[in-house]
Amino acid sequence: MRRDVFQAIADPTRRAIIALIALQSMTPNAIAEHFDTTRQSVSKHLRILTECELLSKKQEGREIYYQLQIDKMKEIDKWLSQFRKIWETRFSQLDNVLSTIKNIKK
Repeated sequence: MRRDVFQAIADPTRRAIIALIALQSMTPNAIAEHFDTTRQSVSKHLRILTECELLSKKQEGREIYYQLQIDKMKEIDKWLSQFRKIWETRFSQLDNVLSTIKNIKK
């Protein structure tokens, strides 16, 4: 089953996993140590993030390391940028209104 990237990042645990792995590649056991949940639950989250291509696996000897796929994160940022521009414009307009009100009160 192909999962949507936004479905993957909707879960707070998966967002926390992404934040951890953004700093460095980690094994599933190292990731699981940061959560008060079962190793099996963490594995499910890792599988979903991998299916969405947000993470990739790299085998080093007997260990598997998960690492962040920056290109997929850029896709999310690109989608969000359209909304960021809208809100920046609105905040700028609000700032202008507040500045006008402040000047009127003087």
